[in-house]
Amino acid sequence: MKNKRIIAAAMATGMAVSLAACGGSASTTDTTGTADAATTEAADAATGEGTGFTVQLGPNPETLDPALNAAVDGGNTLITIEEPLLIIDENNEIQPGQAESYEVSDDGLVWTFHLRDGLKWSDGSDLTAKDFEYSFKRLACPDTAAPYAETVVGMIDGYQDAIGNPDADGNTTTDPDWDALNVVASEDGKDLTITLSYPCSYFDKLAAFVATSPVQQATVEANGDAWCTEPDTYVCNGPYMITDWIPSERIVLSKNPNYVGGWDSSKIVSDTITLLLLEDSSAAYAAYNSGEAQLVKDVPTDEIPSLTRAEDGGDFYLDEIMGTYYISLNDQKEPFTDPNVRKALSLAIDRDYVANTIMQGIYTPATALVGPGIVDNEGYFKDNANGGKPYISDDYEANLEEAKQLMTEAGYPDGEGFPVVEYSANDAGYHIPVAEYVQQAWGELGITVNINKVEWASFLPMRRAGDYDISRNGWSMDYNDPSNMLELFTTNNGNNDGKYANPAFDKLIEESRVADKATHFEKLHEAEDMLMADAACIPVAYYNDFWLQSPSLKGTWHSPYGYWYLQYGYIEE
Repeated sequence: MKNKRIIAAAMATGMAVSLAACGGSASTTDTTGTADAATTEAADAATGEGTGFTVQLGPNPETLDPALNAAVDGGNTLITIEEPLLIIDENNEIQPGQAESYEVSDDGLVWTFHLRDGLKWSDGSDLTAKDFEYSFKRLACPDTAAPYAETVVGMIDGYQDAIGNPDADGNTTTDPDWDALNVVASEDGKDLTITLSYPCSYFDKLAAFVATSPVQQATVEANGDAWCTEPDTYVCNGPYMITDWIPSERIVLSKNPNYVGGWDSSKIVSDTITLLLLEDSSAAYAAYNSGEAQLVKDVPTDEIPSLTRAEDGGDFYLDEIMGTYYISLNDQKEPFTDPNVRKALSLAIDRDYVANTIMQGIYTPATALVGPGIVDNEGYFKDNANGGKPYISDDYEANLEEAKQLMTEAGYPDGEGFPVVEYSANDAGYHIPVAEYVQQAWGELGITVNINKVEWASFLPMRRAGDYDISRNGWSMDYNDPSNMLELFTTNNGNNDGKYANPAFDKLIEESRVADKATHFEKLHEAEDMLMADAACIPVAYYNDFWLQSPSLKGTWHSPYGYWYLQYGYIEE
């Protein structure tokens, strides 16, 4: 093999060039001065028995199984306790993780990862390439029902055989054989070879995505789905491990004494990280103001106008991320099966009002699904979409008139005959205020909307199962390629919450899976054109993350994918 890539710290510059060639790196907000030499010295001075800090990044995670998680709150925990083959550092660059190096064949199909010496699970047992082989194949296994399966391992040779060769209707035509996935560990357990069915220029980013973290086969098989619900059975391989877990109260992470990996152990200085599992933003705000928590993600929106931005010397942070806030219509339910109805509902929303009034300018109006910061072969994907024009005009009054006409064409003039519908959302951030606005906006079309407020623990399973009429939704990118968002809407994708099904769209996505970047992005642009014309979902706003963070909390950073990295965090006394 040629084209060898030894990913060591000394080659950071070369890796940055490699990343730019396959999409570029987005910026990362360092909120505290990341752990460089000076920060490390300060951290060393801060350490001692019982050191630690407390954060609130969300309520109870739906799951901490890396293969099953599809939410940012679960992801924030997982990137602290699990480690894939590669990791992403504070500069948003790929670095060695459990693999100390890797190489790619000249044709881009064969990726060989060389694992570090002395890898261990948190229980002290050896971790080898065979654990990664099992975990990749478990992702592909239909019985696992991993929502990210197609996205993360769908380009690996043998994937279709692994899932049973589904036909256009999603029915399997052969028996699934998860062992057919072409992921092979060497006999000595030192190397992992992954063969792709087509070149994937961003596969290094997938190898750094937490869904590809290893899980211990013996533990999973002995405990079933419960393996990831108790500290005693949660065997992991990251810099921290779970030592206490009280649902709806806290998860306590402690330094993993058996950790070997990509994070610099000298900078992992805090003994514990406590995650407050709070869903109520007022409770999170109280925990911050009392000093119990040094970082809280869920800030009451009515407090935001009184807070001082970090750039002005305050502790309120606002950071753009690559993601879109959108509304899912259940496309398999009447009347949302009609594209004219879906387009009418989209056009009846004043995005500028939502983003700048309801959301207080914290988010940005969305006129397309794929938002800012996401690249294509000629710059930014959004700038090159739809001939450079927005899919949705900023002339709201004209949009509303068109919406009324579409409703008439669909057979519902002034809403006559349209059923009462239900809008489901969890009560966090701006979700309920947005729902109340939608209730009023669609009232202009003669539609009656009831609001269904759902607790977070029930919300994701309900939405994934399609047990709703209308639901708030959103997606933060996992890697910088528009396919990560557009592939959500393929018929059989595990994250296709709106149940959109269009064989022509699926065909465009399939045709985008080629090595030639011009063709790759051309097909993705065509796919977004089709998605927006069909109103498969309703983009509303582009995400920003906002949070409060004490000046005493150092060493953490926030990524453009919406994750907080806490590994190097510590309290400066």
